[in-house]
Amino acid sequence: MNGGDFDESAIAVVGMACRLPGAPDIDAFWQVLAQGKDVISRFTEEELVAAGLDPKAVQADNYVAAKGVLQDADCFDADFFGLAPSDAALMDPQQRVFIESAHSALEHAGYGADCPGQVGVFGGSILSMYLLSHLWPNKSLLDQSGIFSVAVGNDPTFLATRTSYFLNLSGPSMSLGTACSTGLVAVHQACQSLLAQECDMALAGGVSIHLPLVGGYSYAPGSILSPDGACRPFDAAAAGTVSSDGCGVVTLKRLEDAQSDGDTIHAVIRGSAINNDGRDKIGFTAPSLTPQARVIAEAQALAGVAPDSITMIEAHAAGTRVGDPVELAAL
Repeated sequence: MNGGDFDESAIAVVGMACRLPGAPDIDAFWQVLAQGKDVISRFTEEELVAAGLDPKAVQADNYVAAKGVLQDADCFDADFFGLAPSDAALMDPQQRVFIESAHSALEHAGYGADCPGQVGVFGGSILSMYLLSHLWPNKSLLDQSGIFSVAVGNDPTFLATRTSYFLNLSGPSMSLGTACSTGLVAVHQACQSLLAQECDMALAGGVSIHLPLVGGYSYAPGSILSPDGACRPFDAAAAGTVSSDGCGVVTLKRLEDAQSDGDTIHAVIRGSAINNDGRDKIGFTAPSLTPQARVIAEAQALAGVAPDSITMIEAHAAGTRVGDPVELAAL
């Protein structure tokens, strides 16, 4: 990123919020990064059984009792958002956490409940495990609450529009899902909406919460998951990734507007690009070198950034034996 001169295609990051394992906010997350903390939680068999997991499953040789846990993912201040507790209980925790984080991102940018202009929301989540594991098996609750109310609170396609509703935002509202790239694609789409003058400010991000909150996973050789609960990106010992919960949201404005409004500018997005591998890879879940290199080059060209001027790169860094070499080769 280059600072300084005005660029009509540049987007300013004026606010940020995150909730991550070991980091309830951005300041805590910075400390995690600066100190190189390991925030993966490791559980005892007793803790897993107490959380409701099958004792036989957690005693299996291939069960890895590790996960990145999001603190207070099961908590929500329903009254603050004008929501009845009974209605909040029907909401996917991902919706709750994303709404809270979106509100925090607006506050971090210096904006309260009455934001000026059109504010867009772009975000995505994974499938609602809350619906599958908690609501759907409870037939009496379904009969009492109704399928429609349960669907509205758990369908990933309602994530953005529910956020717009609870925060009273009237700009474009788009829920999207592109697997691992969802948060970044949300930022890209938000930038495009700002540049097209569809909104004056935008919230963009993603959320992922796996249930049960306390739990691990069954390891299978050749899968993307780590055999020992440790993720070692770009390391010779890299053998897989570890499931974690988390949410991140940024507040974006056109750079010219952010400068004229006196906003705090944390970063500048000079350009972004998205594409797809098609069938140019060994399998659907595998990465592909050429398309990755192509989209990086396209983003650089749109941003007007010379490759030799880049001093830091944030990588996908899944810590897998297939993904890491492909990503490094593409770069």
